[in-house]
Amino acid sequence: MHSLTPSRAVPQERWCSRLRELAASAFIVVNEEGSAVSVGNHRVFRMSFASIHPLYVQKAVKKGRTQKEVDEVICWLTGYTPRALVAQIKRKTDLETFFGEAPAMNPNAGKITGVICGVRIEEIEDPLMRKIRYMDKLVDELAKGRKMEKILRSAS
Repeated sequence: MHSLTPSRAVPQERWCSRLRELAASAFIVVNEEGSAVSVGNHRVFRMSFASIHPLYVQKAVKKGRTQKEVDEVICWLTGYTPRALVAQIKRKTDLETFFGEAPAMNPNAGKITGVICGVRIEEIEDPLMRKIRYMDKLVDELAKGRKMEKILRSAS
């Protein structure tokens, strides 16, 4: 099993299957309501944000969007400034630390719903995994050409 590192980027089309593979290697049980619940550390939590960010950018750029837009949606979600986001990348912070140090999750993050990588976001009970999936979903919407106002859940 290989980990994602900045020197060994995984092509974007394999990203969801890689996340599913990592999640499958963690201890996950299904509760009485039928929701998946983490009972152990996911290896994905220890992945560096620096290894994932280029994959997000690659996916968006391939679909005609920009790195600036990717960074904008991540900053919207986490409360990081663009400068602080770059600092997290340079520090090669893992995802658990990245979200743990996030200045403030956007209060509208709960409006992010749907399925990403075969997982319904609303049913994810682990708060950290839900935040990671929120970020995945925002980048996915960006790459699909959705308007920025809709992605950022702006009141229209």
